[in-house]
Amino acid sequence: MTFAVIQMVSQPDIAANLAAARGLLEQAAEAGARLVVLPENFASLGRRDAAAIGRSEALGEGPILPALKQAARDLNLWIVAGTLPLPPFDAPEARPRACSLLLADSGEVVARYDKLHLFDVDVSDNRARYRESDDYAHGQTIVVADTPVGRLGLTVCYDLRFPELYSRLREQGAELISAPSAFTEVTGAAHWEVLIRARAIETQCYVLAAAQGGEHPGPRHTWGQAAIVDPWGRLLAEQAKGPAVLCAARDAEEQALIRARMPVLAHRRLFTQGAPRPAADVE
Repeated sequence: MTFAVIQMVSQPDIAANLAAARGLLEQAAEAGARLVVLPENFASLGRRDAAAIGRSEALGEGPILPALKQAARDLNLWIVAGTLPLPPFDAPEARPRACSLLLADSGEVVARYDKLHLFDVDVSDNRARYRESDDYAHGQTIVVADTPVGRLGLTVCYDLRFPELYSRLREQGAELISAPSAFTEVTGAAHWEVLIRARAIETQCYVLAAAQGGEHPGPRHTWGQAAIVDPWGRLLAEQAKGPAVLCAARDAEEQALIRARMPVLAHRRLFTQGAPRPAADVE
């Protein structure tokens, strides 16, 4: 029940990024991983033509999805495809979403999560202003899917700041949560480790935090620190900067014991007009 997260330093060259991702996926497969998480914008970080990329992929004319499907089949891997700009498959002319796909080892897309929370934030770095909503539409739905290593909840980057999403994923049976990211150096230094460990502790899930970690055109600097966190909040693996493959194994028995000894889901209470009541009483 081994899984892996990948750290990259993606550039605007899609072909070069896909080649780099393929090499890292091969390393993960050689290490025995069954599920691998790529980072946010692994194929197109820094590009300003998200709509064109997404339309091409939705029409079956782009290079990204075929490369991912081929890698899944060749390497016998389940892949969380970080994010790529992708409109709804049935509406290729619509605005793209920051989409995280789950591919089975057959190459089939078995789940799709469109990023709920877009990074429209002012940051004290070289870029200063980030507005994801200029390029992307918001997602609408939370997603949990079965994989060979456990039931997986899908999230992306800025979602880490919204714990109610993670609580909902746990309610829907998540045992692992993917969080492909591209944190800035400023926000990463301040909050990255705190956030990924907190989300793991409160949900009692493994958090698979793939990352971008290095310098990109702009210049833009991403924090890195790709990591795997266990349900007790322990960092099982991490990488400061640069390309990397981090592997860990899920201990299902220990996870079940943690949840049994501290049954936070059963203890959870919601508040309506100041009066607490058990979450089970709320539809």
